[in-house]
Amino acid sequence: MTKEEFLQATLSIPHKPGIYKYFNEDGIIIYVGKAKNLHKRVSSYFNKNLANFKTHKLVSEIHHIEFSIVNTEQDAFLLENSLIKQYQPKYNMMLKDDKSYPYIVIKNERFPRVFLTRRVLNDGSEYIGPFTSVERVREILELVNQTLPFRSCNLNLSKLNIQKQKFKPCLEYHIGNCKAPCVGLQTEEEYNWNVEQLRKIFKGKLGDITKYYKKEMESFVEKMEFEKAEIVRRKLEYIKVFQSKSIVVSPQLKNYDVCSIISENDIAIVNYLAISSGSIIHTHTIIFEKKLDETDEEILNTALDYFREKYQSSVSEIIAPIQFEYNECKVIVPKSGDKKKLLELSLQNAQFAFHDQRRKKTLLLQKKSEEEHIELLKKLQHDLKLKNLPTHIECFDNSNFQGAYPVAAMVCFKNAQPSKSEYRHFHIKTVEGINDFESMKEVVYRRYKRLLDENKAIPQLIIIDGGKGQLNFALKSIESLGLRNEITIVGLAKNVEEIFFPGDKDSIKLPYQSDSLNLLKRIRDEVHRFGITFHRKTRSKGIIKNELEQINGIGEKISASLLSHFKSVSNIKKADLNSLEQIVGSAKAKIVFKYFKNQNQ
Repeated sequence: MTKEEFLQATLSIPHKPGIYKYFNEDGIIIYVGKAKNLHKRVSSYFNKNLANFKTHKLVSEIHHIEFSIVNTEQDAFLLENSLIKQYQPKYNMMLKDDKSYPYIVIKNERFPRVFLTRRVLNDGSEYIGPFTSVERVREILELVNQTLPFRSCNLNLSKLNIQKQKFKPCLEYHIGNCKAPCVGLQTEEEYNWNVEQLRKIFKGKLGDITKYYKKEMESFVEKMEFEKAEIVRRKLEYIKVFQSKSIVVSPQLKNYDVCSIISENDIAIVNYLAISSGSIIHTHTIIFEKKLDETDEEILNTALDYFREKYQSSVSEIIAPIQFEYNECKVIVPKSGDKKKLLELSLQNAQFAFHDQRRKKTLLLQKKSEEEHIELLKKLQHDLKLKNLPTHIECFDNSNFQGAYPVAAMVCFKNAQPSKSEYRHFHIKTVEGINDFESMKEVVYRRYKRLLDENKAIPQLIIIDGGKGQLNFALKSIESLGLRNEITIVGLAKNVEEIFFPGDKDSIKLPYQSDSLNLLKRIRDEVHRFGITFHRKTRSKGIIKNELEQINGIGEKISASLLSHFKSVSNIKKADLNSLEQIVGSAKAKIVFKYFKNQNQ
């Protein structure tokens, strides 16, 4: 990436805390960094003299950049640490110490010890954290121990050992740091109350401990011990402002998919976070161009299909801003707590992408004149070494869901602009099971056989969404139709943005953020959008048919009427007879009501 390309890529990076990821030309993360101000930090890599050889080597390998914003600098620390452990970028290992952040552990034992640790063990103990400041953790532990003391010894304080008086009070008891549960001077109930107050302090639930300190402070005031009262007041004030628990990494959370949406007019922005064992491991934002006033529920379903397939997610719980049905997953709309904070973080990223998209439209960055479109196509012709100016480009993509509902999509661009009247959907007819190669071969053949039969113009450039496998099978169809010398066909590999030509061993990698690559990516993203929307509808129709049209006496028209009103089969099942009669009449309503009633018995 040249300096000019790098600085151009940083224009849309916000002045907010967050993390940034540097990728090489193979799509591999080579560095993860954190910043209080993302824009300034990322821009600095090309705005300063790189005396450090390792940093210079890192910059020379950067191909493109991704970033995620967070709420605080502390959250940036924690997310960076999580991603480094997840991806192990080579330059992070060379250039920085990938340390582990401290936790407070409440040991799984009678009269549990409470102490700081950097090792999280699967021993049944409770771990609170992580924290970015060891000093603050030690301060709060010292503060708590002054009024809620915990034992520091590792003695086996079983009931039998205490009853047999096996132990004696140690120095910690005599100096006031422990209340000697080892000899029965502190009951287990009193000790566990102290532990519970510690949990509440770190969760921000300060009600009980606040009352405790206020009562103690009032007691000192009544005794005219004002110095002691002032010490307690300061402790109380410190606890109120101590909020070290982070939403970026939390052992209390498990595995979730988090998604948020911002929808306005003809576009929708969806942000996705993947949470694994309480840590954010993936972040991604995608833009949808709405065509048929799709609802937020429809867009979220489509987006989740895309994200879950891309990141191979199989978690069963989804955190979202609205309630909707998605496969067999449980959708959670949190009202408070860590899950709510995760949703707010996702929404913050979606809002930034939305405002950035609107800014680009305002500046007309997405609109070009006819002359500029021709210049863009000439540049693409030069970069790909095409014989003809590619004024007519078509792109194919196919997909299936566990071997079911195989479909494909084709989009058409003329003069670098979408020609939506010529977009086409395909149901796979001759291929059984999961076979992307044969599916691609079928739809390419059907498309151009029809154009030839109807004596219509064929494109100068065909893009196959996929690698060498899909490209080679698509080429077979082109050759069988006698079009090998009339059309250029290329494969655009997913994620890495490699371009393959038939027969070539090596791929072509266009400069990141180049106009040619941006055009190819725009066409590829459009066929993705067009394809997954159709795929979703196809799957929905299959489900609808199984659920409603299998009822004797209920056809497609009645099914459509019911779904149009009730929105889902689940709502139809819950509807009473009177509600059904208002939509489809008495006779049909009784059939549907009876069918689902019998099903529930």
